[in-house]
Amino acid sequence: MKPIRKAVFPVAGLGTRFLPATKAIPKEMLPVVDRPLIQYAVDEAREAGIEQMIFVTGRGKSAIEDHFDIAFELEKTMSERGKDLSVLEPTRLGPGNCAYVRQQEPLGLGHAIWCARDIVGDEPFAIFLPDEFMHGTPGCMKQMVDAYHKVGGNLISVLEVPHEQVSSYGVITPGAQDGPLTEVRGLVEKPKVAEAPSNLIVSGRYILQPEVMRVLERQEKGAGGEIQLTDAMAEMIGTQSFHAVTFDGARYDCGSKAGYIQANLAVALERPDIAEEVRAFAIDLLQ
Repeated sequence: MKPIRKAVFPVAGLGTRFLPATKAIPKEMLPVVDRPLIQYAVDEAREAGIEQMIFVTGRGKSAIEDHFDIAFELEKTMSERGKDLSVLEPTRLGPGNCAYVRQQEPLGLGHAIWCARDIVGDEPFAIFLPDEFMHGTPGCMKQMVDAYHKVGGNLISVLEVPHEQVSSYGVITPGAQDGPLTEVRGLVEKPKVAEAPSNLIVSGRYILQPEVMRVLERQEKGAGGEIQLTDAMAEMIGTQSFHAVTFDGARYDCGSKAGYIQANLAVALERPDIAEEVRAFAIDLLQ
């Protein structure tokens, strides 16, 4: 069983739901309190023991690369003023720990993952969708890597949602269950409520074997006329081990305005430096 050393972050999207905020700033750089979304995802990957971060970017995403670079002028100025530089430590990714590739056309999530094929190589790898903000201890990917060490194969994170909401997500057909592990017998992207096989939705974290790239390279289009990762995974079910891990934590959809505000509030209320002030303000506002 090969270890999970690499993670792919598809960050080429335009972020149109957050315009005009995302006109010049990538949506992945929007902060939750004082850390951008992409930083939370990278920190989650590091906690899980992942060594190399692969960012699939597009035009206008240079701020992500800058964020994980050394800001010499900033650090020199802070040092001269006696300020603590440790706050910047998580933002440093050396040349051996990160790579950037371009998705030149918006052809879907499956296509974005396929763009990273040469760097992934013949290894199992993780996938993070940064606007799916997974909040818990240990992190979602750490929980998945621990499960991978038990069962191997392919894993996806899932969450239980009200049945009437399933048409907005990828949904699994469940098999045998063992605690947080559920056998995956099928996958369907955005099913009609009446046709959904369960209310367990795919929630933005994956561990996949490299064979998924062989499926994606056929460039077959699915829902919305895009190359869907869900379709490629569904084709692999039955030929390889496939499990879902129910995440023990909270998920906030930071691709939506309401979910983004909820994430900020949830994190702020856990921060000892601001929690009391934020809680008092929220109570006052609601009253």
